Amino acid sequence: MRQQEADCTERQTWQWMFLDCKSEVTMVGGRNINVLVGVFTMTATWVGGGYIMGTAEAVYSPTQGLIWAMGPPAYLINFILGGLFFAKPMRSKRYVTMLDPFQHRYGNIFTATLLLPALVSDILWVACILAALGGTMNVILGLSSTLSILISAAVSIIYTFLGGLYSVAYTDIIQLSFIFFSLWLCVPFLLLSPAVTDVSQSQAHFNQSSGISWLGELELADAGKWADEMLLLALGGLAYQALYQRILSASSSAQAQVTCYAAAGTVFVMGIPSVVIGAVASSADWNQTAYGLPPPFERGEAGKILPLALQNLTPTWLSVLGIGAVAAAVMSSMDSVLLSSASMFTQNIYKTTLRKQASERELQWVIRASVLLVGLAGTGLAFSDDSVFALWMLSGDLLYCVILPQLVGVLHFSCTNSYGAIIGYLVGLLLRGLSGEPVLGIPPILLYPGWREQDGVITQYFPYRTLAMLLSVICIVSVSWLVGLAFCHQLIPLSWDVLGVFEEKKEAEGDEVPVSLGEKNNILNTRL
Repeated sequence: MRQQEADCTERQTWQWMFLDCKSEVTMVGGRNINVLVGVFTMTATWVGGGYIMGTAEAVYSPTQGLIWAMGPPAYLINFILGGLFFAKPMRSKRYVTMLDPFQHRYGNIFTATLLLPALVSDILWVACILAALGGTMNVILGLSSTLSILISAAVSIIYTFLGGLYSVAYTDIIQLSFIFFSLWLCVPFLLLSPAVTDVSQSQAHFNQSSGISWLGELELADAGKWADEMLLLALGGLAYQALYQRILSASSSAQAQVTCYAAAGTVFVMGIPSVVIGAVASSADWNQTAYGLPPPFERGEAGKILPLALQNLTPTWLSVLGIGAVAAAVMSSMDSVLLSSASMFTQNIYKTTLRKQASERELQWVIRASVLLVGLAGTGLAFSDDSVFALWMLSGDLLYCVILPQLVGVLHFSCTNSYGAIIGYLVGLLLRGLSGEPVLGIPPILLYPGWREQDGVITQYFPYRTLAMLLSVICIVSVSWLVGLAFCHQLIPLSWDVLGVFEEKKEAEGDEVPVSLGEKNNILNTRL
């Protein structure tokens, strides 16, 4: 007990770097989450309603197929890269949130601008997983989607509101176990359904001339779009606070890396039942079911294919279990997203900028209020009619184009400074915004090679998101290096340093050498 009190006192000495102990327990579980619990909660966070229903929707859709079901392989890559390149530098410096390294190197104002795209992505993620649950309840139980969404949102908000990361992590164990059992139990019943004669053939959209089935095909003209979406899921996930919340809750850097590697395998396995459900639905003769013809895709219900398959191709009791699996997936992801947004706002905005002398009790209530507001915002968007798959992709869009380049720069390039970060931020945001977004009804201003127009909607088939991300990284590193070089060689007077990135430091010889804020923080971190 005395040792814990001493540790708390030491951390309070550096209030600008760490939250007090109680807040840290709420956000990162006191940094003592073991590997097994860490793997469960990390997997459960990614295996949400969007992952389960979006994967089934992609496999079933005649315009996509298995090759476009990118979730399982993309998340596998995401966790492996996270363990290799991001877990150690984040955990070894005892950060509390993903935004801490930015705050230490660039200051509070720029960090606040990074919070905005992160919050937007989290709200869209909440909307995606709640929409998945609403569609499932509506199909199988006949309940109103509105009522289903409200009930699930209320449950997730309440236990996240009360318990912090501990409640999130340990409920994730129960939820993930239930998801695994329920979905895998459905697989043999689906394959043995009388309406499914041959999974190798697609009754709903089988084309005798081309031989296209639920496996799908990738034409050369679509390769850019496919690569862009694959990289969005595989790399965009590296910019989620929910990922780092679990990395930072590990007791050591090595344990954080092991957690990432183990989660890579489990999240891939959890995607297999959704692939089977999409393939079976594509191969089923819907005329032999109570659903009848036309099939779901022709009725515009491809986004609800998972609950429709469970309702019509499995026994009633099993379809109810399927509802439970989707509900568990929704809550296991939603609670993580709510806590991650609340942690970033409390640690990086409220504590360090708005109320530096806030009491521990006050911080706890700020976390709870943030959980409530983000939950309500995501719940409101869940009532839209957009595809679950589309919302799932959109939720990682800004993180991939704007936040990921910043993370790469601040963690792996010591030369980066505020000037390069600001230019990279603007380049990534501007290029992404000018490329348009059909889901939000934003028309593109920049038209890249290979774009197509259908029913008045323009779709980009060039990897425009990846281009924005790469150019942002290049701008961050190159501008930072050039500005640092100019100041160090006095090609630019230090009086022009309007952001206060550099300051004069007199060496023993009396020379004046500019030292960046990042270098000062690195020295302080080493001493700590």
